[in-house]
Amino acid sequence: MTVEYDYIRDPQEIYRQSFAQIKAAADFGSMPADIADIAVRVIHACGMPEAVDELAWSNDVAIKGREALKAGAKIIVDCRMARDGIIRNRLPADNEILCPLIDARVPEIAKEIGNTRSAAAVELWKEHLEGAVVVIGNAPTALFRLLEVLHAGAPKPAAILGFPVGFVGAAESKEALIEADIGVPFMTLRGRRGGSAIASAALNAVAKDNQ
Repeated sequence: MTVEYDYIRDPQEIYRQSFAQIKAAADFGSMPADIADIAVRVIHACGMPEAVDELAWSNDVAIKGREALKAGAKIIVDCRMARDGIIRNRLPADNEILCPLIDARVPEIAKEIGNTRSAAAVELWKEHLEGAVVVIGNAPTALFRLLEVLHAGAPKPAAILGFPVGFVGAAESKEALIEADIGVPFMTLRGRRGGSAIASAALNAVAKDNQ
């Protein structure tokens, strides 16, 4: 038996209708255009137009992130899922993507500092942080630890896209980012929602105008 469903097959039409529906369902009027562009991609990644109301950002996050990427900045991610969601051919300078979580030293560092592996990986971020674009899509402990090392004087990244997800620490880590006052441009999504798809979508939106 042959079964054929009636659905849109043209990828360009799928994108066109998706973004049209997002723009009709969410209010972007209070946002600068470059921030709204990131917000559209965030909503596209999670399917929730209401997420626009929970976004928090510094107005310079898009421009500073794009300038850094264009200048060849490294991208530091907290997990492989965030790394794999980045569209490499959209990066303006063949930017290096670092995922220190997979480094063999991380388990031992985690024992030494009494923290999660995600937080331990941040210890390996330090030598790469200056001017980098940080993308966090999974671990609240990575965001908390990043803020700790920045408060302690670690080199500042160009931007932080902080979207950890979960029930323990996610909302709190993002509020800490919002309130940190560390002079680093950021975007985040308040509450428990987040994830690697959202984080990498935000990075892709930051990068795309550099094509």
